[in-house]
Amino acid sequence: MTKVVLIRHGRSTANADGVLAGRMAGVGLDDVGRAQAAALRDLLRGIRVAAAYTSPVQRCRETAALAGFPDAGLLDDLTECDYGDWTGSSLATLAGDGLWSTIQASPSSVRFPGGESMLEMFERCTSGVAGVATRHGADDVVVVFSHGDPIKAVLAHACGMPFDDFQRLHVAPAGVSVVEYGAERPMVLCINAGGDLAALLAARTAPSVGGGDVAPGSRARG
Repeated sequence: MTKVVLIRHGRSTANADGVLAGRMAGVGLDDVGRAQAAALRDLLRGIRVAAAYTSPVQRCRETAALAGFPDAGLLDDLTECDYGDWTGSSLATLAGDGLWSTIQASPSSVRFPGGESMLEMFERCTSGVAGVATRHGADDVVVVFSHGDPIKAVLAHACGMPFDDFQRLHVAPAGVSVVEYGAERPMVLCINAGGDLAALLAARTAPSVGGGDVAPGSRARG
């Protein structure tokens, strides 16, 4: 059985500003995110990791490096959802779009304007993580750095949830989740382990696109 440790990137400048960054270039970790990523190094110390992979997006690569895996392999299947025309917009503005309520209630029916469908993202990410587990042997631990929506998709699949219910899950910045892939079925061992519990409880998690975080006191543009 292979254990896959799914780690969301630390808080980014876009998270702090309430912006849907998607695959936008030049979005790195803010000071809080860098501290969160550095804390992951201590959390993972003493664990024998067979391999580490990261989304190619900058904020994930920065998190992987600060967590002690500067040479993590790039895993395109676990990159952020392509939000198309929504990329770079404020979450506060997007919440007024008519598509927003459909994303919350029936994400499997949504395609972002000019971008990827959420079902395509779900299938890409779940098959990507399953492929990682297959490539590694029994009792291996593999670490994967990814994004809020992709990790939620993987967790929903592992829990046997219909994809339209995946918005019931929340994955915090630098949150650590573990899925064990065995012969019969995947098993979710934990969600949001580690990280900053006070920040998780204080976060405004109502927005449910791109991970759903708006930092307290953020400068989200309306």
